Amino acid sequence: MQKISTFLWFDKEASAAAKFYTTVFKGSKITDTTILENTPSGTVEVVTMNILGQEFQLMSAGPYFKINEAISFVVNCKTQKEIDYYWNKLSADPKAEQCGWLKDKFGVSWQIVPTVMYKMQKSKDKQKLARFTEAFLKMKKFDIKELQRAFDGK
Repeated sequence: MQKISTFLWFDKEASAAAKFYTTVFKGSKITDTTILENTPSGTVEVVTMNILGQEFQLMSAGPYFKINEAISFVVNCKTQKEIDYYWNKLSADPKAEQCGWLKDKFGVSWQIVPTVMYKMQKSKDKQKLARFTEAFLKMKKFDIKELQRAFDGK
């Protein structure tokens, strides 16, 4: 068991969400499911899963709390193929897409980010940084080639 793990509250969708996420992230798995009876919320389901070495717990315990954009998960991608894969698997609400952010069918927010952005963001060249920033602010899904072109001024 990890010292710190992520915990997500769902109305009824914990099991479905865990099954979905473990298919999106290859090599991931559900490690435990616990059913708690006779709680103030009725029956509560807690699902533990491991995604890429990171433990998550998901709970179905009623409509008392809602997931929102204040928390998101960043998926760092080395290639455009990786960005496209995660974007296509996870994005479920085109209206929520902005600057590499998307929302999945369970309302969870994700950031699908090319790792090359971190290097570009550290540039001391204000013109490169301005072009890069202007380009990514217009994007929904990040395009590595377009970001590089803007950064390079081409």
